[in-house]
Amino acid sequence: MNFVWSFILIPLIAICLIPFLKMKGKAIAVYSVISFIAILFGYLAIQALSGQNFHITLAGSYVSGPINLELDSLSAWFILIINFGFITGGFYGLFYMKAYIDQPKNLNLHGILFILLQTSLIALCVIQNSIVFLVAWEIMALSAFLTIIFEHEKVATLRAGINFLIQAHISILFLMIGFIWVASQTGSYDFSAIHSYSITHSEPVSLMLFLFFFIGFAIKAGFVPFHTWLPYAHPVAPAHISGIMSGILIKIGIFGILRMLLLIQVDYTTVGGIILVVSIISGIYGVMLAILQHNLKKLLAYHSIENIGIIGIGIGLGCIGLGINSPVLSSLGFAGALLHTLNHSLFKTLLFYTAGNVYQATHTLDIEKLGGIVKKMPQTSILFLIAALAICGLPPFNGFISEFILYTGLYHWLQNAQMGSLISIIFTVTALAMIGGLALMCFTKAFGVVFLGNPRHTFQHEVKEVPFPQLIPLYVIAAFILLIGLFPKIFLDILIQPVQLFTGLQQLPFANFQGNDLEALTSISHASWYLIGMVLLLLGIKKWVLHTRTVTVSPTWSCGYMAPTAKIQYTASSFVKTYSKLFGIFFIIPKKETEVHGIFPAEAHLETHPYDKIEKWLIDYPIVNFKIFMGRFRFFQNGRLQFYILYGIIFVISIISIPLLYDKIIQFIEFLKQL
Repeated sequence: MNFVWSFILIPLIAICLIPFLKMKGKAIAVYSVISFIAILFGYLAIQALSGQNFHITLAGSYVSGPINLELDSLSAWFILIINFGFITGGFYGLFYMKAYIDQPKNLNLHGILFILLQTSLIALCVIQNSIVFLVAWEIMALSAFLTIIFEHEKVATLRAGINFLIQAHISILFLMIGFIWVASQTGSYDFSAIHSYSITHSEPVSLMLFLFFFIGFAIKAGFVPFHTWLPYAHPVAPAHISGIMSGILIKIGIFGILRMLLLIQVDYTTVGGIILVVSIISGIYGVMLAILQHNLKKLLAYHSIENIGIIGIGIGLGCIGLGINSPVLSSLGFAGALLHTLNHSLFKTLLFYTAGNVYQATHTLDIEKLGGIVKKMPQTSILFLIAALAICGLPPFNGFISEFILYTGLYHWLQNAQMGSLISIIFTVTALAMIGGLALMCFTKAFGVVFLGNPRHTFQHEVKEVPFPQLIPLYVIAAFILLIGLFPKIFLDILIQPVQLFTGLQQLPFANFQGNDLEALTSISHASWYLIGMVLLLLGIKKWVLHTRTVTVSPTWSCGYMAPTAKIQYTASSFVKTYSKLFGIFFIIPKKETEVHGIFPAEAHLETHPYDKIEKWLIDYPIVNFKIFMGRFRFFQNGRLQFYILYGIIFVISIISIPLLYDKIIQFIEFLKQL
């Protein structure tokens, strides 16, 4: 009980004090509360991962009934990810937000919302009561919305924020339908009622119930086609909020899906197939759209959709493993999904923070205006490169480990697969390979165009590296990326308890993976490190040999072109031109160009603005048609007072008539039933 009161009172006191503190005091108060919550629940999470769950029951109210709070190993895994993300993101934000020190009121609200966002996310991991869960979900949604629109004076920021808020409440609507459905049948709002209800009803009913919850959580997670809010919200938020949204916030959708899989008794083979198909589409479609982006943070946002797809593939494989009674497949599937949840949180936050550094130094995220940043910001460039290699799934970084686990699960599934399973395996392996290859292409473009080459734009201010304290959390994240790549067994052992929740096995859930497969995994990582070490050694020898010699730096031969200019470099568009032509049927790529005259035109201009075709079909077209439909009723708004009074009279008469006619309506319905 003391934990609960500390969790409530400490943030509440800080929220009340923040507006009255000086600027330095505000920062200290916010970060102190975040650290306190992280330590408090980190301690409980570590205990849960060792098998000691935390459980407490609060009295609740007449409406909600008793409120159960439970921190099991699944909650613990996500809480540790949340806490690490907020500690590193909060520390980075202390320096990033110095640029807005002339907006004390905005910073007051931002600090309060940052605390609320962390507390609501942790609360969602432990609450076992549907009413209280929805309240915490609403607090989380509103806090995220208000942090997104920090720069609310920008029209694009407000539009992105409102888009997020609307779709967040569509998510809440689906969750409410699921919770109300169960409560109306069982009379209880406790999560245990969901489990008991699914057991006592047929599989189609349980499947339908799960789909309501799945859609609600999938909107938050960013699965296709529920992803359209994500590419707008991530780019407009401050960099540390973008990192937390991509690395942590969308993971609460993954947590919700996993929690419902534990509560709802369904046909796991069917559910696994559904999740697998949605995830494959999300992974491929996300990375295909990411390649075309010109805004650096929007490019990273589409990669969040891609990696949510990879996590979903792991969940789908785990469910199929449960359905076909394959302990190895189910264990590897869920282990890969949970580990990739952590891995994505690490390399994606690092990518957004390095993108934030670039934005602070250049005041732009337009890839076409960047170039040669590595000469001005070498540390940021190296950190971005580490995260880029990790997100592409290359050894010896953490992304390779979780994807290798998924490939291993598919290999074990292949050994006893029938024809239908073989087709699924082929499509899944092909999808994972395509996602990895396209991601590599995308980040080759991003790193090459942004950090290498020569500057494409002349800035009116000096472009320089951010202060070293701002880089400290980035180095910490990079260290974990390398640590997981080097010592995967440490983290796989931590995952034993969460995976056992799904498999129900008493022995090591992926014991088969601890043999030859793990040796292959570690040997690949170590071999990659040996290669990197040899390259660094050769570079060191070269530098030592040449340190006494005079080194002349001059431009390379540029194909005989005597007037070199930055414009002859690859742009973000030209780099992927062949790709955009090859897969153009999947995209909408409108162009803006000036008419060119002569062989050597004095001026020429071409812009491409890729647009999401699914967004156009599922959102733009319905909205346009709805506006057309509602426009047919404009005659009611004719500006005449007499008509408005008449509308009011009709409304009042209608309200009065409904109770009077209620009995008649009921009798008429009964008469129709008899017929």
